[in-house]
Amino acid sequence: MTTLLLLDEAMLEHDPGAGHPERPDRLRAVIQRMSTNPVAGTRTDNPCEGSLEAIARVHPQAYVQRIEDTRGVAVALDPDTRLSEGSVHAARLAAGAAVQAVDAVVRGSASNAFAFVRPPGHHALSDRAMGFCVFNNIAIAAEHARQSHGLQRVLIVDWDVHHGNGTEAIFYGRDDVLLFSTHQFPFYPGTGALRYTGVGAGEGATINVPFSPGATDADLRRSFRELLEPIAAEFKPDIVLVSAGFDGHGHDPLGQFELSAEGFADLCGSVKSIADQHADGRLVLLLEGGYDLEALASSVHACTRVLAGESSPDATTQSTPEGDRAVQQAVARHRERWHL
Repeated sequence: MTTLLLLDEAMLEHDPGAGHPERPDRLRAVIQRMSTNPVAGTRTDNPCEGSLEAIARVHPQAYVQRIEDTRGVAVALDPDTRLSEGSVHAARLAAGAAVQAVDAVVRGSASNAFAFVRPPGHHALSDRAMGFCVFNNIAIAAEHARQSHGLQRVLIVDWDVHHGNGTEAIFYGRDDVLLFSTHQFPFYPGTGALRYTGVGAGEGATINVPFSPGATDADLRRSFRELLEPIAAEFKPDIVLVSAGFDGHGHDPLGQFELSAEGFADLCGSVKSIADQHADGRLVLLLEGGYDLEALASSVHACTRVLAGESSPDATTQSTPEGDRAVQQAVARHRERWHL
């Protein structure tokens, strides 16, 4: 089997306007890198628009209809989230790519999948667009895995430099979807503090690991090794979904982490190992942030090589005292719920 790559150049028609960080050139940079340096063991397909039924599992029908009513119209949903005439089609394609990626890995037509989508999704609340995001693609993927394929336990890993507040809010009271998030804190959108661990049945199923600015490859890798990997071994997911944002790269203009393309490949190797050990290899990456074009393209390419079978590199940077402290505090917070 091969690694499935999902993309559609129609997503370039989502144009939030001059000077906006989430610009079409992001996807162009990824497409160019993948076409000039193709990765053996991959195949590419075009997604279809996600069905309204699949989207409505996460977003109320009234919200979905409000978005549909803007099809072909340029409008600002909030100060950060602007739509152009082609944006609704692009957002539906992004949701569709999330669904098709899950279908492919569950049905066995692909060993794993990476969907190069825009607009991104992890800030979108169930009833509100936010932070460049219209539909919450990763949540749509999780609900599709649960409701269409009957998978019982979904692990979502979010390594974007910004906390995925929308994803957290959607699943905060549930224990069938486990969210593990590393992110800069305090930082936009202001959520993701260590103390937020879920509520009710979901208590302990949200693991936030907030890092200070300057976090390195080694810092995040340590959090994966000391928290994510043992928690995943206990949770035993049926599928692993990744909000793969690359704005934690040291060159990114919006984040203040010091990660590298090799560091992201290392994190990708960790989630691939988790999927191989516990989920029959079922692994889906969905693109989130990443706003330096070269950093984004090189990081996506490095992760794709790992998905296709290349060994992931070891982190070569040193962990920071602040990073060590963040991991230690997160381990202490979650030790009662999980065997850490």
